Amino acid sequence: MEMRPLVGGHVVLDFVNTVAWRLDPARFADDLTTADALVTWLRRTGLLRTDPAPVSPARAAATVKRARKLRDDLYAVLSASIDGQEPPSDAAEAVHHAIVQALRRARLTGVVPLQWEFTPADVSELPVLLALEVWRFLESVDRTRLRQCADEGCGWVFLDSSRNGSRRWCSSADCGNRSRARRHYERNRPRR
Repeated sequence: MEMRPLVGGHVVLDFVNTVAWRLDPARFADDLTTADALVTWLRRTGLLRTDPAPVSPARAAATVKRARKLRDDLYAVLSASIDGQEPPSDAAEAVHHAIVQALRRARLTGVVPLQWEFTPADVSELPVLLALEVWRFLESVDRTRLRQCADEGCGWVFLDSSRNGSRRWCSSADCGNRSRARRHYERNRPRR
């Protein structure tokens, strides 16, 4: 699995960004195709600290499907929010349901402030871990700092932590450079 950069500014946004070129069907690439890929990604981000027990191939496939659904519903919610619109009700309800289910499974470890913890026993519980992190993120995110990459095919989301709130690209070195090169070519190409 190609290790794409973590540019979202928060692990939840990096989770959403496990789809590369979301808005370009010709280049679309999903990093979460197997349970092993999901485990590898969670370890890389630090969300997963212990190895969960393996599950049957059918349960592993169902787990990946649940994680991807959470990711795609969350993307729909976030992209609508970035555009200043109401999120699709089905996506918002699905994210809400996943969070409620995760909180039912989590253990309260602190009251002031509230702290919840969940350690997945096996691979099938990984979406619970993700939903709990989604809840933490949605509770605290500054919506005015959420952005989507200005590249028309990218679709990655990120937190703009620049002082003046002017970040436009998921990565200036990637999508930003591609855009600058495209503009340069358009300005300098010979006209017929």
